[in-house]
Order: sequence, then C-alpha cells, then structure tokens
Amino acid sequence: MAKVVKRLEMKAKVLIASIVLFASIFNAGCTFIDQTVSGLSGVVGDADTATVIAKTAQIRTSFSVVAADLLEVKRGERLDVLDQVDFQKVLWYRVRARDEATTEGWVEAQNVITSKTLDRSKALAEQFQDQAPQASGIIRSASNLRFAPDMTPENVLFKLANGSTFDIMAWKFVPKQEAPDVDDAPKGTQKSGKKSKNEEIEAAKEAGEPDNIQEKYDIWYQVRLDPSVSPAPAGWLFGRQVELQVPSDIVFFQANNKKFVTWQRLDGDNSDKAVNRATTPGNWVILTRTNAVKAIDGVEPDFDGILVLAFDKYDQSYYTVWRNPNSTDVWGSLPLKLDGKGDNKTFSMQLRSPSGTMDTKSFTVFKDKNRLRVNPPEDVAQYQIKSK
Repeated sequence: MAKVVKRLEMKAKVLIASIVLFASIFNAGCTFIDQTVSGLSGVVGDADTATVIAKTAQIRTSFSVVAADLLEVKRGERLDVLDQVDFQKVLWYRVRARDEATTEGWVEAQNVITSKTLDRSKALAEQFQDQAPQASGIIRSASNLRFAPDMTPENVLFKLANGSTFDIMAWKFVPKQEAPDVDDAPKGTQKSGKKSKNEEIEAAKEAGEPDNIQEKYDIWYQVRLDPSVSPAPAGWLFGRQVELQVPSDIVFFQANNKKFVTWQRLDGDNSDKAVNRATTPGNWVILTRTNAVKAIDGVEPDFDGILVLAFDKYDQSYYTVWRNPNSTDVWGSLPLKLDGKGDNKTFSMQLRSPSGTMDTKSFTVFKDKNRLRVNPPEDVAQYQIKSK
C-alpha cells in the first residue's frame, strides 16, 4: 500500500512540475508575442464591416507565417470586422465570414476595404456621377488609390492591383517635388522620393528655353473604377504609373509635342456600346495638350488644342473636320461634354476669354452630303491665342 501511495505522490509531483514548466513556456511565448505585435487596437465591433477588394483572399487561423488557410473569399464579399492587429508592420483584421459556418479568422488588411474607407470612395464618386469619362487608363504597377491628390500617409484608400483599368474623370497638375516613381508605400507610411528637377528648370530658363510641363509638374488622375475591378468606385492615382489607353485607330494622330488628353465618339448614341468600341473606326472629338508650360495666375490649362476627326467608310481613311488654326492655341478646362443623338451632336468645354473669364463654348456637329461638318461658335477666333 505504501508503495502505491509513494508512486501516486511521484506522479503528482511530475504533473505539478509539468504544469509549472508549461506555464513558464506560455508566459515566455506571450512575452514574445507582445514584443512582436506592435499594436493591438481592441475589438472593433460587429457593426464594422470590410469588403474584399482582392480577386481572392484567404481567411487564416492567425496572422503568423505558418498559419493555415480556413476559407477563400472573393472580391465583393462582405466580412464582419471583430479586431485588428499590427504584426511586424503589417495590418491584419480578425473577421467573421458570412458563410454557413460563420468562419472566423485573420485576413491581411491590403485585401479588404473597411466600410468607413469605402464610404469615402463612394462620396468621391458622387461628385461626377452624371459626367462622361474624359479618358481611359491602366496602371503599370500596383499603386495606391488615394482620397486626395497628394502622398500623405493618411489618405490611402487601398492598393490597386497592377494592370487595373479605369475611367479618367479629371486630373490635376501638382508642382513637381520629391516623389517616388511608384506610389506603393504601405497604408499609413510615406515612401521616400527622388530629388526634384528645379535646378534643371532654372537652367532652361536661363538658356531661354520654354519650361516643359513634365519637368515642372506631376499629374494626378481622378479615376472611376468598374465593380469588376474594385468595390470602391473612385479615387486619385499618381500619374507616373498611369498609361492612357488612346483608341488604336486614332493614336497615330498624336504628335510628339501634342498629346491627347481626352477623346469622345461623335457617331452613334453614347449608350451604343457597339458603336463606341475603341477598336471601331468612327468620328471623334479630341482635346490635345502641348508640353509647354502655359500657367496663368498659377493655373495650367487642361488642353490647348481642339481636333475633330471623321472616318470616311468609302475611302477607309480619316480626314480632319475642324481644328484650331495652325500657330494658335486655346486655353481650356475640362470636362468635355457631349450632347445629342445620331449624327447631330454638340460638344462643349470652357475656354478662357481675352478678359480672363472662363466661358462655355459649344460646337455643333452635323452631316452634309455624307461628310461631317462642324459649326464653331461665331466668336471662336477671340479665344485663339498665338502659340509660343
């Protein structure tokens, strides 16, 4: 009997020692986790949601490297946000999926957009909900979509994937400063930039050469995104990553010193997708911009040239219908607006008058013996200035 009691006492001591050892390891592990996890925000609340913006993303058992995947979610799916953590400078959300099992786990923040951030993007889209796109573009590398046209860390909406396409609704010239070629800094941080070219600009002035707009300014594009690309409908993109998608049948009419900034089809109705395909030859109104600085009171024109092209289906070639005369420019601002149906259309924009006012000017487009014609405003000559 004594041997049995002694044996039980030994087992009890081993058990107690094991418990103490486990507790020590657990406390050490907790200390390691506390040191690794740089910021834990606490419970966010069931009222907060996030929408998946990546094509697919994984909900994982934890935010560690060796975590297991629990559930794959797809773009547009909504998740309940329960918590968040900054782990090794990467933000993660603890979420609850809306599947049958109500799966809970962790998802990397770059794959989702919170309801608060999504609402900011929707509010931006409301500003141009009734406006036609001015151009279309694609990004050449993953880039931050921002709430405003500057690189401050707090205005990042989310990172848009490489190759994403979008409508361009407006743009803004911003004086060139130290900025990286690629705007891909993590949310909440700012990437160091490159030195500006102010010295080169000043040297050009001394040599009597005109300032080049690409050397003096960076351009930011305000864009609208299709739901198939992103649940967030709008934002701003840094122009160094943006490539304009000029329709293939008119891209050859660009000159080295005159680039297309906006283009719209003049034939067919705007709702006729078959007619408005970029690959289909047709009639176009195009606004162009030279590379010379032309700021007035610190403001640059969005465009300085107007061009109307028409396609002759019998000759299978384009001809120029109207353009501002050679050696003259205009000083104009967007948007370019198009009204009417069929072959009878009007397009309008704002042009700067000699007195400095910005006046809306409309051009009428019509067919005459199968040839496209344009009636410009009677006083259009007053808005043409001698090009430099």
